[in-house]
Order: sequence, then structure tokens, then C-alpha cells
Amino acid sequence: MTNTVARIKKTGKNFEIIVDMDNALKFKKGILKSIEAESERIFSDSKRGLAASNSDLMAAFGTNDTNTIVQKIVKDGEVLVTQEHRDEERDKKVKQVVDLIVKSSTDQNGRPYTPEKIQSALEQAHVNIKNVPAENQIKEIILELSKIIPIKMETKTFEVTIPAIYTGNAYGIVSPYKIEERWLNNGDLNVTVECSGAMVLSFFDKLNSVTHGSAITREIEGKE
Repeated sequence: MTNTVARIKKTGKNFEIIVDMDNALKFKKGILKSIEAESERIFSDSKRGLAASNSDLMAAFGTNDTNTIVQKIVKDGEVLVTQEHRDEERDKKVKQVVDLIVKSSTDQNGRPYTPEKIQSALEQAHVNIKNVPAENQIKEIILELSKIIPIKMETKTFEVTIPAIYTGNAYGIVSPYKIEERWLNNGDLNVTVECSGAMVLSFFDKLNSVTHGSAITREIEGKE
């Protein structure tokens, strides 16, 4: 178990708690339904052991109930993580990117690359892998890799029409893949998307989950 600080600033005041890092991150992601602090005190400065006053807690959170405040601090605030955790998360993200590139790209002769070759090219190109889903940054990564190795990403292009009632939830799903969009008079969204062959099933699974299968799709053949 690794304890860390979760903190938030409200009404111009700092509020901190001591929590288990892993549990706090799971709660923040919605994996755990509740979280407890390692101390019953809400601090203004945990390093110095200074407790926040009841009046400050009431002004910032509308309550001085410790359990309620702990949930709010972790959910809405910042959970400090160790360097080891950051390194682990980066390694996971790099592996996701490498796996996606291996599945969706080839060399100039149509042959797939090995994970080791892609990993080496990423290091040579000094690619900055961001803390966002791998598919959201794959195009710019491929562009950087093409300066080191001949690489081509196999892509598919689709025209998708999303009913107006679902556009709010669906827009964030189609946006990373969007080439162009057109809003129809009835409020429906017509969008052209392009994604790697390896991501097609995942993309449509997410889209269908929020549109309940009502999106109309058509593959555009021969579009580069």
C-alpha cells in the first residue's frame, strides 16, 4: 500500500487528505464506489499537519462531513502519484501504441513490422507519446515514424450519419477519427471518419453503444 496526498483548491483555500494511491486512482476512474482517507482530518497543509477549519470546510464544500469531503477531493481534485507509477503508466501506453501500430501498419512491401522494430523507431524518432488513448494520436505518431522507417498505415473510411438525439454522446467518439462533418437540417450529424483497420471494430462498438445501433454507416471504397 502506498499512501499519497489528494488535494483540491476551493474558495481560495487548499484542502488535502492522505489516501491510498491505488484506491484513490481507482475511485477517480469509477472502478471503486467509495474511498476512505487514512486520517479523519482534512488538512490545509498535510506536511505540516495543519487541519482545515470547520468554517473553511463549510464554505468550500457545503458540509463538514469528512467522508463526503474525502469523496469530493479525490473525485474533483488531484491525486499525487509516485514516479514509479508514472513510469508504469507510460510503459503501458507505449505498449498500447506499439501493439496498435504493429496491427495496423506495414512496410513499403506490405510486410508487418515486429514490435521490437517499432519500439526502436519510436526511440530513434523521439516520439512524445501523450497520456491519451493510443488511437487518438496514432496518425501523428505514424508521421513521425515515417521519418525513420518506411511505414504505411492501413486505413478504412466511412460515412456515418448519427441521429440528432444521440449526437451529444456520439460526437466525442467520432471526433478523433473525423475528416469532415456536416450538420443536417433535422439535427442529424453526417460525418466522414477514417480509422486504422485494427480499430474499426472497436470504433463501431463504441459508436453503437451510445447510438443503440441506430447510426447509419457506409464504407467509402478506394479513399486514401
